Formats: sequence, structure tokens, C-alpha cells
Amino acid sequence: MWKIAVGFVIFAAIALYVISKAGDKIDMSGEKHGGDTTTHEPAPAAAPK
Repeated sequence: MWKIAVGFVIFAAIALYVISKAGDKIDMSGEKHGGDTTTHEPAPAAAPK
């Protein structure tokens, strides 16, 4: 039982370390679907000869 508690403490410490190092650069909003994603314009067609 104590191994579970130690494992949880280690996991929590690693998670807090990663979050503190990333700062505000972490995006926890999930997948992006819809208008807020970046869109790319199609490449212009080659001119006929």
C-alpha cells in the first residue's frame, strides 16, 4: 500500500515540475475543430499555355 502512495507522490511531483516549467505555454483545451484553427489558402493553379 505504501508503494502506491510513494508512486503517487512521485507522479504528482513530476507533473507539478513539468507544469511549472511550461508556464503559460501549455494548451489544455483539447482538439481544435472549427473556425479557431488555422486555415491555408489553396495554391494557385498554374496558368495554361
